[in-house]
Amino acid sequence: MNFLAHIYLSGDDKDVIIGNFIADGIKGKRYLKYPAGIAKGIILHRGIDTFTDSHPTVQKSTAKLHKNYGHYSGVIVDILYDHFLAKNWSKYHAKPLDKFVDDFYELLRKNFTTLPPRIQRMMPYMIADNWLLSYATIEGIGKILIQMNVRIKGVVKMDQAVTELIEYYDEFESEFTSFFEELREFSKQKLNQL
Repeated sequence: MNFLAHIYLSGDDKDVIIGNFIADGIKGKRYLKYPAGIAKGIILHRGIDTFTDSHPTVQKSTAKLHKNYGHYSGVIVDILYDHFLAKNWSKYHAKPLDKFVDDFYELLRKNFTTLPPRIQRMMPYMIADNWLLSYATIEGIGKILIQMNVRIKGVVKMDQAVTELIEYYDEFESEFTSFFEELREFSKQKLNQL
């Protein structure tokens, strides 16, 4: 899952949200240097990633992309799944997506010094281009994929994956919907265990 899903699956605890958001930049046991709530979010993020990467439905989605994008297929599916979460947001959350996103950006601003340097550098671009809200449209996903393609120096032309999104749109959405129900339940249980 990509940023939006990780934030959503964190629940209402602000420290857990921050931890889940910054987790990709926290390697090994470095999470132990953070306050308990942030550490909990980092551990939750790792659990979500493990559950997602090994799930047969997600593997079915990545199989549609593997020929053209190789091991980047999983990254692309994470982004596409965030599209379906954003598109169908009102099914999952009472707060409108734009308000949810604005509240998250404000949380980042208030906790700027807690964020790792890489996230501090990324944050202004994320907010200025409103990445999280842009997930709701195909055009927005296209822009995100262009940015990802630049980041990986065009190794696999990730920006062209909008073609597969459109071609397999209903299949991807159906796969996301069934998988996300399981992921929500997994995340709830994981949070309770932590």
